[in-house]
Amino acid sequence: MEQGIAADLEGKAAIVTGAGSRPGEGVGNGRAAAILLARAGARVVLADAREDWAEDTRRMIAEEGKGEGVVATGDVTKPKDCRRIVEAATGRFGRLDVLVNNVGVSGPRGTAEEVDLDAWNAGLLVNVTSMMLMAKFAVPAMRKAGGGAIVNIASVAGLTGGHPSLLYPTSKGAVVNMTRAMAVHHAKDGIRVNCVCPGMVYTPMVQEGGMSPELRDARRRRSVLQTEGSGWDVGAAVAFLASGNARWMTGAIVPVDAGATAVTAIATGTDPATA
Repeated sequence: MEQGIAADLEGKAAIVTGAGSRPGEGVGNGRAAAILLARAGARVVLADAREDWAEDTRRMIAEEGKGEGVVATGDVTKPKDCRRIVEAATGRFGRLDVLVNNVGVSGPRGTAEEVDLDAWNAGLLVNVTSMMLMAKFAVPAMRKAGGGAIVNIASVAGLTGGHPSLLYPTSKGAVVNMTRAMAVHHAKDGIRVNCVCPGMVYTPMVQEGGMSPELRDARRRRSVLQTEGSGWDVGAAVAFLASGNARWMTGAIVPVDAGATAVTAIATGTDPATA
């Protein structure tokens, strides 16, 4: 009998970076992923630069009474902090099975002509280098456990053009191809590496940036399904890719975008079924 998602993740040890969430409506991608992993029975290290945000996630997991959450604060752009976060998992749980590289920023605005170089370098450090650093320390622990799963969070902006700034799509495109490269590098160790590319989901981070009801509705209508997504939609994809149900998937790039990348463009008010 094939194992289901709950049985497969029961007792497994996972790390989710950016596992906290800003105050606001709904949840962020990292918090949703952490809660859903725990709901499936995993023991999750909740890594975040903000201890209070991660603690809120831990409390939510505890209230559900399934799995376990442990807070580990740190800056994933710093190798020593990445090592410490991995050791928080192996020290408490004796193993590491899942890494979710979720931390990311929108980064500086501007084209190649306009963008500030220091801000550019800082954005790449957060969006790309941090994922390499977490994998650097997570892979040996997963190898020791007999294999595992890494899920990188990119964006549909890394799959298409048209973004007004250069840093964000560039860095997310790097995550997409980094995923493919890592999948090949670590297959021999039984480590699967996949990527989730969220579309225009509505999260507390999006809310914090300011959004009018008109813009929110326009974002919704830019997809085939014409519905608004949330952090839970992204978290569900992460939990699937981390589970044994995705045992034959590696190097996969999975858009979670209500079909936005399935078409070249949808005009405002156009029926996607007839466009």
